[in-house]
Amino acid sequence: MSITLNPYLGFVGNAREALEFYRSVFGGELTVSTYGESQASEDPAQKDLVMHGQLTAPGGLTLMASDGPAGTEPVTESSITISLSGDDAATLRGYWDGLAEGATIAEPLVVAPWGDEFGMLTDRFGTAWMVNISAAPSA
Repeated sequence: MSITLNPYLGFVGNAREALEFYRSVFGGELTVSTYGESQASEDPAQKDLVMHGQLTAPGGLTLMASDGPAGTEPVTESSITISLSGDDAATLRGYWDGLAEGATIAEPLVVAPWGDEFGMLTDRFGTAWMVNISAAPSA
């Protein structure tokens, strides 16, 4: 048996744009289903909104997202920060650079007191990210 935990991001009308941006950062395959394609809404204004989108990127990264149905407000009682971590410094720095385009940088990606490179940002779509690049082990 296995269990997978994936972030599922909610947007208000710009899920497709956000998912395309994340695909430009992470690569991978993007699938998108709209409310119109699934006939989940009879409202013509919703036909092109994302009912479900999934980005499956190399290295086991999966992001899912959708646009909330018209008239719904995004959930604001909770928040989430997506954390990327590991020892593949080049890949993680590339992700950081891509996500940083148009982002608000809370903490630049620099060596932290614990020895790893660490940074925090909120991307241009309002999603918070942390990147932690493990320090090379001492010889």
